Amino acid sequence: MERHFDQELADLKENLLRMAGFTEQSVAQALKALVQRDDSLAKKVDVDDAVLDKLEIEIDDRCIKLLALRQPTATDLRFITMAMRLSGELERIGDQAVNIAHRAEELTREPLLKPLVDIPRMAEHAQGMIHDSLDAFVYAKPNLAREVIKRDEKVDLLNRQLHRELTSFMIEDPHTITRCLNLMSVAHNLERIADHATNIAEDIVYLYEGRDIRHQNE
Repeated sequence: MERHFDQELADLKENLLRMAGFTEQSVAQALKALVQRDDSLAKKVDVDDAVLDKLEIEIDDRCIKLLALRQPTATDLRFITMAMRLSGELERIGDQAVNIAHRAEELTREPLLKPLVDIPRMAEHAQGMIHDSLDAFVYAKPNLAREVIKRDEKVDLLNRQLHRELTSFMIEDPHTITRCLNLMSVAHNLERIADHATNIAEDIVYLYEGRDIRHQNE
């Protein structure tokens, strides 16, 4: 019976990693659609989001059944509850990717406002945070998770800088307002992605150390 439970936990982890990989792919494709002005790729991100929604439901259902039937304790209980939170964070990152894809579609209909510099930098930081938080999960590295949490401020700073720059564009030339607002939306969604990666990292610390560090300046 214990070996069967171990296999169920292993299957749950595998499903989480599958969802994580799909989430990373969605974010990468949304940003590629933005940079390359690829309308068809942006539409694909929107359509593929249904896969993430389905995976979240499947993982949550599996977790609820494990909690009800196995009555886990200690580390196993933390892992199952964390799995439910993690699937929710991944699904929300997928939603942010869809939002970026929608803005990419809007931006392809108008001339390029300016070369994209800050947004790709924000994207690099945010994607790195997702990747490293998931690595911390896979390889049981709470210290790496703590490093991810500290990097969130870099994305916040770039978001504020870009917001100020785009506000200046709109003041100087009202014809740029629509494009500026779309780019602000992209930046906001990247900032939210970094927040979700931070939440995942906090969950990883809780999983491996049993410490809840949310709302702490660590």
